[in-house]
Amino acid sequence: MAVGPGTLPEFFPVAGVKLGIASAGIKKPGRKDVVVFELAPGSRVAGIFTRNQFCAAPVTVSRQHLARTAPRYLLVNTGNANAGTGERGMKDAVACCQALADNAGVSADEVLPFSTGVIGEPLPVEKIVGALPEALASTAENRWAEAASGIMTTDTRPKGASCQVDLGGHTVTISGISKGAGMIRPNMATMLGFIATDARIAPEVLQTLASELGEKSFNRITIDGDTSTNDACMLMASGQYGGPEITAGSPELATLREALQQVYLDLAHAIVRDGEGATKFVTIDVSGAASQQEALDVAYTVAHSPLVKTALFASDPNWGRILAAVGRAGVPDLDLNALEIYLGDVCLVRQGGRAEDYSEERGQAVMDQEEITIAIDLKRGDIRETVWTCDFSHDYVTINAEYRT
Repeated sequence: MAVGPGTLPEFFPVAGVKLGIASAGIKKPGRKDVVVFELAPGSRVAGIFTRNQFCAAPVTVSRQHLARTAPRYLLVNTGNANAGTGERGMKDAVACCQALADNAGVSADEVLPFSTGVIGEPLPVEKIVGALPEALASTAENRWAEAASGIMTTDTRPKGASCQVDLGGHTVTISGISKGAGMIRPNMATMLGFIATDARIAPEVLQTLASELGEKSFNRITIDGDTSTNDACMLMASGQYGGPEITAGSPELATLREALQQVYLDLAHAIVRDGEGATKFVTIDVSGAASQQEALDVAYTVAHSPLVKTALFASDPNWGRILAAVGRAGVPDLDLNALEIYLGDVCLVRQGGRAEDYSEERGQAVMDQEEITIAIDLKRGDIRETVWTCDFSHDYVTINAEYRT
């Protein structure tokens, strides 16, 4: 199950970024499960990582390497998370970096590792190392679609976004892929996301963009409220577009930010649309909040409510579940007579109870749709935040109950 057509876009190749794909047979024989990104010399990379304190070994190693040098390669494997693996996991992640470095003629510090899959099992280093020559030999700028499939785990379809924009007479290309379908409340980014551009961006601006854009996209999605041990989202800039460096004072920065923001949002929304067992794409829009935190508290309380999520799956306009979730979100001194709750354009709650013009038929018409907006106006201030989620279906339980079998 998934919401919407989910077709991949036409990917625009990013000058200075090549991708290679290979099969290591980590979980399933013959499956393409190793992806390599090769970055041109002079490329810059910024990223954000999980805040889960049981972060996976590749997260720790990537952070360390990123702090030391400019990466030339990214190495991604699926089928094994290399998380909860202790000191051995660290050694295995470094060993994979060293093997790729030896094959490519760079230092191990110039390789960033990323893993996704089952937690708590040793990384099959020999399989991954054995697949590296194939991955490196296959690198090309036009392999984004294959790479999108190569990083999938429980995803039912690959996820990608791509666009081009004019910056001062120079065409800038942005392409990206992401993966994730469950264990998604990133609290930083997504399970895995990789966005590349050929723009030349000052390092401090690149990190600011990676952090701010991730916060408003990947950090505003939730499938089940669980934060993965392996979340990482990387923004790569090859600098090959032929124009000047984009700095904090560049007039082109606003245009670049807008284009990047759309790619980030498309990739984040694609994860929700492909949430495990998802049949609904749900926007939760909280306005009139006194602070960002209380807006997010309300949005996530509604998004994480099993009763709300199961009602969404059943297309049941059981608006009392939404009201109850808002009421337990912890907002102090909430004026129940002032706030309003909407399902699409239908007002559910006004003046502390069911809106006088609400009818079950109007609510049902909205709930029957695949894409639904729940809007909550707290009428306490001018802060607004949006979170995206999905419903809970029978398939979500089945997928996660059978994940290791």
